[in-house]
Amino acid sequence: QVQLVESGGGLVQAGGSLRLACAASGRTFSTYAVGWFRQAPGKERLFVSTISRSGSSTYYADSVKGRFTISRDNAKNTVYLQMNSLKLEDTAVYYCAARARTYSSGSYYRNEYAYWGQGTQVTVSS
Repeated sequence: QVQLVESGGGLVQAGGSLRLACAASGRTFSTYAVGWFRQAPGKERLFVSTISRSGSSTYYADSVKGRFTISRDNAKNTVYLQMNSLKLEDTAVYYCAARARTYSSGSYYRNEYAYWGQGTQVTVSS
């Protein structure tokens, strides 16, 4: 089992950058594939990015491809989401999630993740 805490959200102007962090406790984070999801008010929680246990494989939603970068530092039990060139439509609560340890890769689907953080708010202003 793993507990996840997101941080790094805040208010940023369009075109700016933020780096989110997902810190884990419990079992070593290297055991888990991790995903980032986001949810805007009145919207469903949608896939943003995922990274495999080793960090060798990453995937991104089309809406963030080329602007966001997911990475992990397993020695620090932390996964990061670097967000550049932020747009108004990036405004959402961002969540990190971990899959069950039997899966080496991430998933596009929120129901395939076993553990979730509390979320961190990202607000992009004009």
